[in-house]
Amino acid sequence: SYLQPKGKKAKGKKVAPAPAVVKKQEAKKVVNPLFEKRPKNFGIGQDIQPKRDLTRFVKWPRYIRLQRQRSILYKRLKVPPAINQFTQALDRQTATQLLKLAHKYRPENKQEKKQRLLARAEQKAAGKGDAPTKRPPVLRAGINSVTTLVENKKAQLVVIAHDVDPIEV
Repeated sequence: SYLQPKGKKAKGKKVAPAPAVVKKQEAKKVVNPLFEKRPKNFGIGQDIQPKRDLTRFVKWPRYIRLQRQRSILYKRLKVPPAINQFTQALDRQTATQLLKLAHKYRPENKQEKKQRLLARAEQKAAGKGDAPTKRPPVLRAGINSVTTLVENKKAQLVVIAHDVDPIEV
């Protein structure tokens, strides 16, 4: 072996030589001359390919694809511990109140941003000093940003939809 120091031979049992088998002359099988050999050639552009098992390439129904993907996701993903601590469920009434509250803290859309910038531009044109306004508190979404906020103790309220499965999605 390759770990042996030079000059030393590996000691081991010697294998007994194979017994001299008397080779029998096999009687040649009688071949019917009427049957012709026609070997198939499955090369490109030659004979039609043999039937194969194509189950891997089947377009499976949506629910089957989803359950397979979900099982793979569950194996690969781990819920961040910062988020895994939130377990309290809300009743319907509290949930509606929460959604009303969340409505106030929505991030601004295109029109609102346009109005805000227009007002700021008019203020600047009027000659009043252009002081950058403080950012209003808004909702933050997305697993990574929420996890970061929780870890930095910046999150005041964490809401997770109950039908998110798994939570990373």
